Amino acid sequence: MNTTPSSPSLLSLRPFRPADDAPALRRWITTPAELVTWAGPSFTWPLDDAQLTAYAAEPDRHTWTAVSPDGRSLGHVSVRGTRLGRVLIAPEARGRGLGETLLTLAVARAFDELGLPSLDLGVYTHNTAAVRLYEKLGFRTEQVLQDVEEVDGVLWSALQMRLTAPDR
Repeated sequence: MNTTPSSPSLLSLRPFRPADDAPALRRWITTPAELVTWAGPSFTWPLDDAQLTAYAAEPDRHTWTAVSPDGRSLGHVSVRGTRLGRVLIAPEARGRGLGETLLTLAVARAFDELGLPSLDLGVYTHNTAAVRLYEKLGFRTEQVLQDVEEVDGVLWSALQMRLTAPDR
């Protein structure tokens, strides 16, 4: 995978600051199902500042906010250990390729700055746009987990995916 951002001027990553960035995340996640899609079962509805502050302080977690050139928060992503997760683009910014830019920047940081040998992620199978994007970026399915989460009476299945760092 080429870890050079395709559109670097569209977004940059800066450290997630709960006091500044939590309000945007809460606005972007408007239902319990959206919360589970974003973070699995690790948060409780409604999402609040205390949960986001604790999340950002977890050991070995790197959290970033994606910002536009004019400083608007447009996305979020994190890496903990070798786990990429909590990927989210602001609803008003979706459909413009920013997810690819966000992930390209995050993968570059994980491999080039953090020196990780690989990245793993989990994604629910019904999140087909995310699955397609991860595959486009080189992530490959390692495992299919059937019926891992029940949301609104519906069982959700998930994929575990992996991307190996390019040879250095």
